[in-house]
Amino acid sequence: MNNFFYTIFWPLEWLISWIMWCFHKLFVLCGMPDGPGFAWVLSIIFLTLFVRACIFPLYTKQMRSMASMQAMQPKLQKIRNKYKGKRDPASQEAMQRETMALYKENGANPMGSCLPIIVQAPVFLALYNVLYSLSRIATGAASPIGGFSRPIARQIEDTVFINVKLSALFNATTGTGKWTIGIFVALMCLTMFYMTFFNMQHNTPREQMTGKNRKTQWGMAVGMPLLYIFSGAVAPFGVLVYWLTSNVWSILQTMYQVHRYPTPGSPAYERKEERERAREVARREREGLPTLEEEELAKAQEEIASRSQRGFQRQQPVRRKSKKKGK
Repeated sequence: MNNFFYTIFWPLEWLISWIMWCFHKLFVLCGMPDGPGFAWVLSIIFLTLFVRACIFPLYTKQMRSMASMQAMQPKLQKIRNKYKGKRDPASQEAMQRETMALYKENGANPMGSCLPIIVQAPVFLALYNVLYSLSRIATGAASPIGGFSRPIARQIEDTVFINVKLSALFNATTGTGKWTIGIFVALMCLTMFYMTFFNMQHNTPREQMTGKNRKTQWGMAVGMPLLYIFSGAVAPFGVLVYWLTSNVWSILQTMYQVHRYPTPGSPAYERKEERERAREVARREREGLPTLEEEELAKAQEEIASRSQRGFQRQQPVRRKSKKKGK
């Protein structure tokens, strides 16, 4: 099993090592010391930013797909209600066919929200394995990986950030090093909680913030960050640096999402509608066009005039005369 995962992740580990090596050389050219030092910490941070920047187009596509999914929820519910209680294969097939046709019509992808996670997870696992293997590479017990030769591995192994080596584990650290790792894990928990709390407060429909739904939302906001406590105990300190940097990026990304692609019915969506209305009012005023209220009044008056002209009666359809055969 270990050989299987090694084969799967080795190309990604090779690529990660070279990206970190290139960032380190860039910081050395900028005047930082060439050897153990903060340049390797910055290499991990910029590796994180590089990975997140690469998957940002996928994230934007995900947001658009989610917005389409949210907009088509009433139509999806209508399809579900249409086939409610029908368990026969023909009805289930028809419901699936109508659902997929609706997805295609709206350009939505139900798997779109998983793409950034699917892309980022292998990177995280590969980085974990690279940093975990540093001590073995440095001593010659493991083969070099890409740009991480034995001397480079010793540099990273000897790099101390605050008072902890990048390759250090919580159980193998003593004294104040444990406090440093504990503080990083606490910051990871807090950033994850804030990201979930911000999304819950601003981007959740109001009807989902009542009763059991509210308890579920709060349970996720509190429960998910606690997973970091267990992960922080087994991950190298360099991985925690990567994780915390990624969380900070995720907070900024969530704020962008809430501003640009808010969920319908949420407070952020109401604010977006107000912004769009204000821009439209300003545009009409700038171009000397009728206001929105004047336009709505004109449409209402046209409708009243049209009904008056028709006498408020429904016009009967006229049957077309068919031509007789032979004529």
